[in-house]
Amino acid sequence: MAAPGGRAVRGALLPLLPLLPLLGLAARASQPPSAAPQPSAAEFDVRPGGEVHSFSRSLGDYTCTFTYSAQGGTNEQWQMNIGVSEDNLFFSCSVWRPQGKSYLFFTQFKAEVKGAKIEYAMAYSQAAVGGQSDIPLKQEEFEITETTVSHREGKFRFELSKLMIVAKTPHDEL
Repeated sequence: MAAPGGRAVRGALLPLLPLLPLLGLAARASQPPSAAPQPSAAEFDVRPGGEVHSFSRSLGDYTCTFTYSAQGGTNEQWQMNIGVSEDNLFFSCSVWRPQGKSYLFFTQFKAEVKGAKIEYAMAYSQAAVGGQSDIPLKQEEFEITETTVSHREGKFRFELSKLMIVAKTPHDEL
């Protein structure tokens, strides 16, 4: 699994990654409305034409921004999901095409989080739909820093359908 600085993802966290926003939502359903920010999902169009576009969502103190340039085809409907874990230790952001595979050629991409540091990130050429599995990009195709996941110039093969990020939030010890 990919992590900044070559760190491995803790085994206990890995199975929960896709569920972080849902776990937080379920736990907060029984709390007062002001207890914590609610998970958010938003649809947006990924547009070809070679121009650089960005889409951004915020949740409390945390922001996820997806910036890209793509060629070929027509607009595609994509989705960004963001959430904060129940204990407020993790911020998650996923950007993906719900239909599974994008038919656009991405010339560049970058997902950036603000307010937290990336613990885990992965990019996929195809997202899981209809019984198919996610198909991850090769490690050499993208790079991860403390706050970004982006294509690697000259190595990225122009296919992107999903990005997942789990970032650790700053918190005060009691």
